[in-house]
Amino acid sequence: MRVRVTTTALGITALAVLALPACSTEAQPASASSPSGGGKTASADQTEAPLSSAVLEERLLNESDLGSGYTRKPEQPAQHDDVTVLGCPALNDLGGDAATGGSLDFTRQAKVTFAYNGSSSSEISEELYSDAPAKLSAGASRIYDAMTGCPQYQVLVGDSAIDITTQKVPAPQIGAERWSQLMTFSVGGRDTVVKQSAIRDGSVLVILSGSPALVDRHIDSALTKAADR
Repeated sequence: MRVRVTTTALGITALAVLALPACSTEAQPASASSPSGGGKTASADQTEAPLSSAVLEERLLNESDLGSGYTRKPEQPAQHDDVTVLGCPALNDLGGDAATGGSLDFTRQAKVTFAYNGSSSSEISEELYSDAPAKLSAGASRIYDAMTGCPQYQVLVGDSAIDITTQKVPAPQIGAERWSQLMTFSVGGRDTVVKQSAIRDGSVLVILSGSPALVDRHIDSALTKAADR
């Protein structure tokens, strides 16, 4: 399958993280005892109004939220590349931009990337999306579930081949729905591991991607700020 995608920089891994949707666990509804269930009923969850992109921008993590050592990276110019996906038939059913996941299909969105201590191997990227809760759930689940059966695949971006393997990992027990996974990107004999956790709470979807330790450290605060709790 050959598609057009927009790629941005997250070191060696951004090309694949932003060019392809994540393989993940299935959505896991929060139990009544979940710490981030917030006591919301299903009806209350479904009636939450979507937030504007401007509001989402305000709710992105910033340097003061993250602590010392973090530097916000400037937005990179869009680069449009032909991408061929090999070894993942599920992607063929999605097709086009939905398959590549360069941006999820929600118009209200905001994104930011930080480097930790100036290291390209210690970066964290946050994406916020907002829409009706049912649409967020269906859209995210459609993409994530399509990738569940692809533990190994390859993407060709221009002249570069990226081998990708995935490992499902337990998602943090927060929010209403959640997905989490580790992805290993192999390029030219170099392996890089990226963790991605996605949490939906009401009309907001939070996605953190990057160094596993940084994602684990900041996922709770990212959701708390995004959901304005």
